[in-house]
Amino acid sequence: MSAFSEAALEKKLSELSNSQQSVQTLSLWLIHHRKHSKTIVNVWFNELKKAQVSRKLTFLYLANDVIQNSKKKGPEFTQDFAPVIVDAFKHVYRDGEEGCKKQLGRVLSIWQERAVYENNLLDRLSQVLDGEKKSRKRSYEAIQPDDEDFATQSSPAEPPQTADLIRALQELENAASGDSVLRQRISSLPAEVQDTSLLQRITDKESGERLTRLVEEACMLLADYSGRLAAEIDDRRQLTRTLTVFLQSQKDGLVQNEQKLEEYKRKLARVTQVRKELRSRLNNLPGGLYKSSN
Repeated sequence: MSAFSEAALEKKLSELSNSQQSVQTLSLWLIHHRKHSKTIVNVWFNELKKAQVSRKLTFLYLANDVIQNSKKKGPEFTQDFAPVIVDAFKHVYRDGEEGCKKQLGRVLSIWQERAVYENNLLDRLSQVLDGEKKSRKRSYEAIQPDDEDFATQSSPAEPPQTADLIRALQELENAASGDSVLRQRISSLPAEVQDTSLLQRITDKESGERLTRLVEEACMLLADYSGRLAAEIDDRRQLTRTLTVFLQSQKDGLVQNEQKLEEYKRKLARVTQVRKELRSRLNNLPGGLYKSSN
């Protein structure tokens, strides 16, 4: 692996995408350089605060992957992320995209289930998500389509800019549903992690521990992908609402321009009539001072 430096880390973080492969690749590199864990966490937190809104959640996914997968190597990252993780949650909750909020809850749920941190720190993280007064989106289970609810949601006061629409469409190019590599990994999960009846095959501790690792990895994989899909659903719904507003603004503009066109056609007809009568009048003046070009 390439040598570690703060500049190298900053570059890798700037290139981090929301694909599982990108997160895992950088996570492996960070774990390999775990002796620099304190520096890594400091750089990570600084870059998180400077990251674009749409990329902030990916930084939390990266921290989650590093914390989860570095435990077998040592406690460095778990310990070094602890002092900043609450502030990181607050930052992403406050400044991240609306779709980020429920995904933070999913990460926290996994940490609670696996006792990644002590209860007092987990409680502080929970308070971040529960204590904020700003409105929060519904959980993934609660965002099933509701035509009446969709129809009554308020639309933006101003139509969106074309550049904003293009950017939103481009961001969806890297959405979870288009991650064929990750879908292939999920479809390749062994039957043992999906069928409880096969647990009878476990006859010794070694095979049990092996299956435990596979199940843990499958849970994390599926939880992350489900979270990304839920966020994508929110993004697509927001884009649909935005496109509806944009389309209506274009229709309104079309009507206005058609009305203006008719108005200017009438003006052109009046001016043309004045020109015609003026030429006729000039041609009838004594001495033929004006000769029509018609």
